[in-house]
Amino acid sequence: MMPGIGGAQSPGGLTLQAHGGYLLRLESFGGLELLRLAREALALDGAMGATGLKVSVNRRRKVVRLAYVAPFTEGRQGAHWYAAHHALPRLLSRATNAAVQAYVYDPDEGEQVIAYGNGRRVGGERVVYEDVELPVPLDQMDDAAFKHMQERWPVGHLAYVFGLTRKELLRLPRVAPGHELELEGRDAEGAAVLEALLPTCQVTLPESDAL
Repeated sequence: MMPGIGGAQSPGGLTLQAHGGYLLRLESFGGLELLRLAREALALDGAMGATGLKVSVNRRRKVVRLAYVAPFTEGRQGAHWYAAHHALPRLLSRATNAAVQAYVYDPDEGEQVIAYGNGRRVGGERVVYEDVELPVPLDQMDDAAFKHMQERWPVGHLAYVFGLTRKELLRLPRVAPGHELELEGRDAEGAAVLEALLPTCQVTLPESDAL
């Protein structure tokens, strides 16, 4: 194991915990019935005990991250739950006619992205950090070379597709505007919250969204 290669103790100083979820680009949440789809997906995945859906948004690029609030999604083991449970990206990719990615980021092990389109798996990539061949020992790599290497990995490539940096995408759960929706809450109230997170008309972006 090469500590820090995933970013937890990287030369750039970024410190992150393992996390996972679902990512997509949306112009608006209008008419999506997100809570209904989230509940349906949990039933299809055979998952019980979830209480909420955490929604985080980068308004500048209209990138949305979705993650269940549940015992089975907590911690490092919870991050890996998203590697095998893809009912929500299947449903969302069909409902939005957009690509939806399930992802796992574990700074001590590796990262994975699985893409869905029109309800079907259309691609995916995984990197295990201990299998990465470094051009020089990690402690001899400068920040620029280290960053360039990471940008070729699944999360880095996905960030590029979204118009974000790898660092911005990985920090999305922590610093972007977000809200936790109650899965059993009223769908109309949830829709109003989502509209506020990703308004159709945007004039000025808050500082926190610049990451």
